[in-house]
Formats: sequence, C-alpha cells, structure tokens
Amino acid sequence: MFPNEFTPHHFSSALLERQPKIGLVLGSGLGGFVDRMRVAETLPYRDIHGLPVSRVPGHEGVFVFGTIGDIEVVVAQGRAHLYEGFSAREVAAGVRAMAAMGIEKLILTNAAGIVNDDFQPGQWMQIADHLNLTGQSPLTGGPHFVDQTGVYSRSLRQIFRDHADRLGIPLAEGVYAWVPGPQYETPAEVRMLRVLGADAVGMSTVPEAIQARALGLKVAGFSCLTNYGAGMTAERLDHDDVLKAGREAADMLARLLEASFLA
Repeated sequence: MFPNEFTPHHFSSALLERQPKIGLVLGSGLGGFVDRMRVAETLPYRDIHGLPVSRVPGHEGVFVFGTIGDIEVVVAQGRAHLYEGFSAREVAAGVRAMAAMGIEKLILTNAAGIVNDDFQPGQWMQIADHLNLTGQSPLTGGPHFVDQTGVYSRSLRQIFRDHADRLGIPLAEGVYAWVPGPQYETPAEVRMLRVLGADAVGMSTVPEAIQARALGLKVAGFSCLTNYGAGMTAERLDHDDVLKAGREAADMLARLLEASFLA
C-alpha cells in the first residue's frame, strides 16, 4: 500500500462520523456544484497541515461535506497544480486526505481544451485513459510499481454512460493529456497531441488519478471541454472564457452525477 501521511486523526470525529464514501474534485469554474448539495460542514485546506492551497481563480480551496440524496459525499472545491510550483506528490495530497476520510470512489473533473475536432465546446468527455506528458508522478520516492491498465473504472464508466443516455446528456469518451502549463499549447503542440492519441488536454487530474489508483480507490474522470485547442480556430484562448464555460456546463454534470449516485 502506498504510504499516506494523512490519518483519521487529522480530522474531527464529527467529520469522520459522516463517513463519506464518494469524493469529488471540482475543476476550474465547476465550484457551483456544491449548490446542488445539502451542505453540512466545510473544512478549508489551509486548516489541514500539509495540504497545498491553490492561488488560481476558480479554485476555492475547501472541502465541502454533505449529501446528494442520501449519499454522503466530500467535495474538494479546487485543486493545486504543477504550474504553481507544487510537486506532483503535493498536487495529489487532497486525494490522500480524502482516502483517510474513508472514501471508496473518486470522481475527478476538470476544464480541458479540445484536441479531437469531432468534439465541441460545452460538451463533457468521460476520461477513458490518459497521457502523462509532464515527466512527473505523485508516486516518486519509492518503488511503487502500480498497474495503470485500468485507472478509470470500467464499471463506473458504464454506469455514467447508461445514465447519460437516459437523461439525454451528450457524453463523449476519450483520452486526456496532462501537460504542465501554465501556458496554453501552441498549434504545433495540439497537432502533436492529436498524433499521440489525445482527445483533450489540460493541466490537472492525472496525478490525482495515479494517486487514487495507488490507494486502491475506484476512479472516474470527466473533462468539461471549454474551448478548441490553439490553431483549431482563429479564437484566442482566455482563462475567463474557460471559467464561464465551466459554470455553464456544471449543471449538466450535476444532473448526471446525482442520477448516478442515487441509482
């Protein structure tokens, strides 16, 4: 088992009594998902020793505890990134904290750029696999040879596909490429990513998925496709547009998650 510096002793007994079984990490512009929850308590990252706090707009930096239907969940509202100067292990610290809280399933979300021109802005892509193009891993520091064959749970993916079909939500599926950022990709890099087999590209999620896999959690991942990659259109890329697209698409994912959690 991968070593985890967080233990139940890091959290109050009141929080642990909630026994959240599902953890959800919200990406850029997706923080409004918590408005769909019955919120019981919040816990700022800064109050947990060893947990990094993002300085990026759209990442609040707080754990939100509550319920969706009758299901206890903990939501990580915001995440840290490599481009802020954190290591991959630091970036994945929130996953280790949620594992110490007792979660068994982890749902990762992000805002991503489109590489596959069959996809459209505003659409959601379920992550089937990923490309780690950063050269970094949260498992660095030991011989942690964790199998990566099925990082994103096949059974969870089928559940989400079935409910998306039932709800009439267009849900693509594809490969997410993790790049370090913070700059967006060049047109040449977008063409390279397409050749490598990527469908979407972003600056997060993969270290959390690797970490969750090492901890034995079941993982699902979703990319909110906010914009076409550089060179695919004449439009300039802007973080404010990414946040706006995330806010507009959040309701769609919230309905899908609610239906799937309550099934």
